[in-house]
Amino acid sequence: MRGRRQLAALASMSLLAGCGVLSSEGPDEEQRITVGTMSAPSTLDPAKAWDSSWELYRNVFQTLLSFPSGATEPEPDAAESCKFTDATSTVFSCELREGLKFSDGDELDAAAVKYSFDRMRTLEAKGVVKGGPMGLLGSLDTVRTKGERTVVFKLKKADATFPFVLTTPAMSIVDPQDYPADKLREGNEITGSGPYVLEAYTPNQKAELVKNSHYQGAADVKNEGVTIRYFKKSSAMVDALKDKQIDVTFRGLDSEDIVAMQGKGRREQDIELVEGAGTEIRYLVFNTKDPWARKLPVRRAFAQIIDRGAIAHKIYKDTVEPLYSMVPRGLTGHATGFFDDYGNPSTAKARKILTDAGINEPVPLTLWHTSDRYGSATAPEFAELKRQLEASGLFKITIKSRPWTEFQEGYSNGEYPVFGRGWFPDFPDADNFIAPFVGPKNVLNTPYVSKEITDELLPRQRRETDRGAVIDDFERAQEILVDDVRLLPLWQGKQYIMASEEIAGGERALDPSSIMMMWELQRKTSW
Repeated sequence: MRGRRQLAALASMSLLAGCGVLSSEGPDEEQRITVGTMSAPSTLDPAKAWDSSWELYRNVFQTLLSFPSGATEPEPDAAESCKFTDATSTVFSCELREGLKFSDGDELDAAAVKYSFDRMRTLEAKGVVKGGPMGLLGSLDTVRTKGERTVVFKLKKADATFPFVLTTPAMSIVDPQDYPADKLREGNEITGSGPYVLEAYTPNQKAELVKNSHYQGAADVKNEGVTIRYFKKSSAMVDALKDKQIDVTFRGLDSEDIVAMQGKGRREQDIELVEGAGTEIRYLVFNTKDPWARKLPVRRAFAQIIDRGAIAHKIYKDTVEPLYSMVPRGLTGHATGFFDDYGNPSTAKARKILTDAGINEPVPLTLWHTSDRYGSATAPEFAELKRQLEASGLFKITIKSRPWTEFQEGYSNGEYPVFGRGWFPDFPDADNFIAPFVGPKNVLNTPYVSKEITDELLPRQRRETDRGAVIDDFERAQEILVDDVRLLPLWQGKQYIMASEEIAGGERALDPSSIMMMWELQRKTSW
């Protein structure tokens, strides 16, 4: 298998506080662990989700390849082995493990894998799913089987990133008996083959996971089960940790809670804080169907005013850092194009951009954000954006929000002039911070035609397994993104986990795509 990744910084985590750990091998091993997060699934069907629903999928579904803890290259999971079988990186073959079963006992064979991929494509083609994860499979031509255990993927063109695509939870293998070919599965049940079985699920409240007795794969499950509780506020989640109602907090921690725990709070509460480098980014999207957002001078003036440093410091207490590129720091291909072109915020420069275009009145724009997806700092962040833009006298800003499911539907239908999105990478490569957002069909469902990126730069870099050799292509792609200002990066986050001192494994529980691998968590027997 071809691949590449230099991600030790992402795979390694550092404990800011903590004690010695001994692996659990006693009665405590059978105790459940409760994890708090603010990433409630938007759907239980992996054919629809291209969002943080993947956090649940990773633990209950299985993919052909995955990133085990500490790995920087994809490794077999449901597959026993995978590799390109031709010299042009267009034929990729996987041999399944022998005797694989779904959680209900049904056989998981090559036909089930093919069905899962074909189903995803059918649902997208019929319009059942809009803006779904099919965008990751742009290079896929056909899927065929050879016997019961071999799956062969024929690609339309060379794509050295394809093994990494196969690690994403979007490529979860589903049971053909339970997932209809022409519609999404209804109800609150999942049939997968991952480390856990979804025993019970209450939308937006709780998911009960129990160890899957049929599981065969790369994960070494260190507990008997996990309860995931979904919170709407970071403060409530942290309070639940302090009150020992939960054992671990993950996604959605507010900066105030992190800063408080960096101080004496963790010692007083017997809580450990795990911090690591992250590749989460936050950005704005301009809808060019809107009469104002479609104007390039408006977008450029907007970009000239935004003060990322103020957002990072005032709103996020420096737990995030300003980002001047869609590709975050730490990945090959990172650049600083927005700073290079716009420099520091300047109302005078923004005014000149607008007046040169004949725009002499304040520009009315409505900015949309989700009210319950990325943490409670999102609303203050957008209030700060409004303050900055209106302080210039060049914009009149209205802020609106919706819960995630409605928000997602709205931007998929092209309803918002400007909207905020977060991005956790499908796989940690610069390709995944550019390719999903461009082309006639993309994850944002806002067509972005750039033939140089889609027809030249992306195909060329995908033929190259040496990522150091593709820096020029990524830098050129980002120059185009900066010139167009269709996407406006704001900040890059870090990864934080808070855990009771009784819990071990937090530093190993995050894969390179910032998804928690619940099976790494266990109770300590000594500290």
